[in-house]
Amino acid sequence: MKVGVFDSGRGGLSVAQAIAKALPAIKVDFRDDHEHLPYGTREPEEILGFVVPIFEDMIKDGCQVIVVACNTVSTTLIEELRSRFRVPLVATEPMVKPAAEMTKTGVIAVCATPTTLASRRYGELKDLYVKDIKVVEPDCSDWTQMIEDNKVNYAIISERINQVLDQKADVNCASLYSLPLD
Repeated sequence: MKVGVFDSGRGGLSVAQAIAKALPAIKVDFRDDHEHLPYGTREPEEILGFVVPIFEDMIKDGCQVIVVACNTVSTTLIEELRSRFRVPLVATEPMVKPAAEMTKTGVIAVCATPTTLASRRYGELKDLYVKDIKVVEPDCSDWTQMIEDNKVNYAIISERINQVLDQKADVNCASLYSLPLD
């Protein structure tokens, strides 16, 4: 069996590596779209135009399942993509539920792209799991590019995280991990 893993950038490589480690008999095909990065500030229709040909190539190359390791794609386009492709698409999304379950202060932080934060799916997750919880959404619009270019500005990130901490957030909700903030 061959499993495809897609992310707009290199972040999904950790997902591909985890699958390969957990399922060594599975062939894993990782693809990114570094050419059009970042997705997180683009409109879903534009992103769809980038993703469809990549998924078509992955399927043509024998991928029987595609893991969408990109929150922006998962939260804005997964239904459209599932209607276009016959292979199963597994989507990652912000881990709002676990973060809501972990908080002791009643305040969580969601570090995500503007497009993810504006998505219908993210709104659904908040409606389902954070009724009595404050959600802080710091500006992370430039984080993807910093990471991809290996030019992380720790002062900017620290400033934004400190703003979150000042609001008493005790859990950071990311796409694959819910990590306590200390």
